[in-house]
Amino acid sequence: MKITAKKLVFAAFIVLLAASAWQSVFGDGMHVNIDGDEIDGPIGFLLGTLFAGGGLLIATVAITCAAVFVGVLFAGLGILMISGMVLLAVVVAAAVSPLLLPLLIPVGIYMIFRSRSRKQQQRAMLEHAV
Repeated sequence: MKITAKKLVFAAFIVLLAASAWQSVFGDGMHVNIDGDEIDGPIGFLLGTLFAGGGLLIATVAITCAAVFVGVLFAGLGILMISGMVLLAVVVAAAVSPLLLPLLIPVGIYMIFRSRSRKQQQRAMLEHAV
């Protein structure tokens, strides 16, 4: 945006803000009803703004508390879900391990022979290095 466009947008914003403030203070459209008593005019505007701000403040506190509660709740549910998945993995591993024993015997024999040849190679390297 060019500088003139920025100035024009800023001026339009100021004019609209001034017009809305003028209407709310000097207009007759602002009425506040408190326990059956109707208050209008500048005092009505002041009370309406005060009560609306207080309501927004209470709503902000309530929504923040609800967000914290939901965050803690979902964190706890996540921990429960992860612990449940770990328990399920342990149960599945315990159920499958007897079935995998015939496959683990050849793997164990291969590991024994491999470690034996590795030890012999290391011994030969140590003797050759000296």
